[in-house]
Parts: sequence; structure tokens; C-alpha cells
Amino acid sequence: MATVKPVQSWETDWDHADPAYNQNAPQIWDQLRGTCPVAHTNRYGGAWLPVTHADVSAVARDTDHFSSEGAVLANRPPREEWVSLAPIGAAPPITSDPPFHADARRLLLPAFSPQVVAEWEPEIRRLCNELIDNMGDLDVVDAAVQYAQNIPVYVIARMLGLPLEDSDYFRETVHMVLEEIGAEFGERQGAFEKLDAYLTMHVQDHIENPKDDLIGFLLNAKIYDQPLSPQHVVGTIILLMVAGIDTTWSSIGSSIWHLAQHPSDLHRMVNEPELLPTAIEELLRMYAPVTMARIVSQDTEIGGCPVKRGDSVLLPFPAANRDPEVFPDADKVIIDREENRHVAFGLGIHRCLGSNLARLELRIAVQVFIQRFPQFELADPNSVTWSLGQVRGPRKLPVRVTQRA
Repeated sequence: MATVKPVQSWETDWDHADPAYNQNAPQIWDQLRGTCPVAHTNRYGGAWLPVTHADVSAVARDTDHFSSEGAVLANRPPREEWVSLAPIGAAPPITSDPPFHADARRLLLPAFSPQVVAEWEPEIRRLCNELIDNMGDLDVVDAAVQYAQNIPVYVIARMLGLPLEDSDYFRETVHMVLEEIGAEFGERQGAFEKLDAYLTMHVQDHIENPKDDLIGFLLNAKIYDQPLSPQHVVGTIILLMVAGIDTTWSSIGSSIWHLAQHPSDLHRMVNEPELLPTAIEELLRMYAPVTMARIVSQDTEIGGCPVKRGDSVLLPFPAANRDPEVFPDADKVIIDREENRHVAFGLGIHRCLGSNLARLELRIAVQVFIQRFPQFELADPNSVTWSLGQVRGPRKLPVRVTQRA
């Protein structure tokens, strides 16, 4: 774990690699919204943090001034040594800019259509029940480590056709890409090279032994009437691995964390199952896991603050979801909230193409957990730990089960 210098001021020295950030993010966003709605830091070569719905939306939709090439804000080589990969980026389409982005995204849409995703429901439900069965009769279980963190790892590995026995390596990869952001670039370079070699090996195996899975789908896909380049295939696999795993397990964990502290919401969801779809959307709004990053490609401004080419920007969609100017009672979970135009899955051209799958996994995971454990509470609030970086969710979540179905 990289050691980062503690933040001195969230207005002028913020750092999403500081453990205090995700642990206290809602309070930090509220503070900034009232005092400094576009915060700045000199870290990471200079970066900005807008926290209002209006500013986050404006940047997310402005592809002329903000490039998606830097989707993850981490330490990288000095600017004079940094080689731009725009408009494709290292993990298309999330790192791609127009006009390439639209074509790279379009070729993936069939693999994540509602009809294709729905076929996974029985297997996800079986997995969730199996994970709870494996907990035995323990009074205290870790709803993150023993439950949430296993579900998307299994699903994405199966979809890609990667070995389930490599699940621990997938978790290490997610941690390296998204949480070791405070490390110097050279410290992580070897891990990226290892990941590239691992995926290249499996791509080659799929070429020699064709399979009906997502890697096979990518190998058969074409863009501009040409097969995808090896770099495109591997980059997209990295995207699906990282984005498909951490975001979803964070949503599941955060939802269980909320219900463990709000017995009235838990009681209603157990006894009024028709509330589940609306409740899931509200939990997504309140505990949206994903913050994306952009690189300023042309001098412009954010909320009246001048920003320079080469600066970075974090887009905290969770902060936008808590903006009281847009959502009445924004700081409250209202599980029967009727109007809920949240941005948990992003805004603009990069809105999450895996949202159908994420919703399915979250809905089934929460539904099965509360069916099997109709009453539970935090075993020790102080023992809950949170992630680092741009995906927010509990990493350890001990809950005490007080009733089993």
C-alpha cells in the first residue's frame, strides 16, 4: 500500500488516496459545496474536484475540452515523458474520445443488452444463496469479504471465460489499478506488465481454442471493417474486469451497510418486496460508487474556475447525487422515492454500458441477503473499512445476524 501525505485541506490539498476521503466523503462534499464547490490540489500534477450536480454534468458532457483518456487519476510519468493514446486510450471505450468512442462502445452494446444480461439471473441467485450457505451458523459474518466481493468476480470471470481459480488475482488487480493510485508510476509498472502478459496469454488461448464468451466476442468483433487490435482487445478486457468488479461489489456492500443501520428500511424491504426496484434505485443514488476522471484537453473553466490544458478533473457522480439543488432531502434515503433521476451510472457519452448487469447483480444480491437474513446490524461500526480512490464502498463489513429465514 502506497503511503500518501495526509490531506491538509480538502479545498486546496485534496487526495482521493487518503483513507479519510472515502470514509468521510459525504461530509467532505457537503463542506465543499458550501465553501469551495470546485476544489483544487497540486497533487497528481494538478487536479480539480467539482462537487455540484451542475458542474459535474457540464464536464461529463463536454468532450471538446475534457478528454476521457485519463479515466483513473493516479500518479503517472512527468508530462514530458507521458505518451498520449488518445482518442483510443488504454481501456476502450471508457478511455476513448470522439469520434472513436462511439464505434468502440457500439460494438459492446449487444453483449450487455437487457435480454443477454437477464439470462444470468438464475446463476447469480444460485451463487448468492451458496455464499450464504457457506457462512454456516456464524452470528457475525463479513458481508463484504464473504458475500459482496465474491459476486461480481464470479460473474465477470465467467462472462470473460477466465479461470475462477484466479479470483484472488482479479481482486489484486482491482486493488492495484484503483487503490494504489498514490504510488509512483514506476512502482506499479511491473504489475501492469504482469496483467498485460496474463490477459495476452488468455487471448491467445481463445484464438487457438475458440470459446463462446466475451473474449471470443471481442476477437470476432470488427471496427471499421477490421478486427480489433490486440491492444484494443486486452484494454477492453481490463475495463470489463476492473469496472465490472469493484463498482458492483461496492454497491452491494454499501446497500447492506445502510440496511444494517436502518432497521425500518430493512423491515419495509423484507415485508414489502414490491418496493425493491425503487429501493435499489435510491440506494444507487445515495451510495453511488463511481467517480470518473478527465484530462483538460483545452484551456477552459469549471464553475468559473479557469483550468489549464493538462490539468486533471475528478467527476464525483456520488456528490452530484447528493446535491440538494437537484434532489429534495438529498441526504436521506427514501426507499419509495418516486422521482429519482440519479447519475450513479454517469452522464454523457460514457454512461455505464454495463448498467443492466450491475442493476441485476445488486438487486439479486440485496434481495437474497435480506430474505436469508431478515434482521441484522453492524457488529462494530468502527471495524468497517472503506476503499481508497475513485470507487467508494466498504472493504470490511462485519454484520451481526439476529434473525435467519
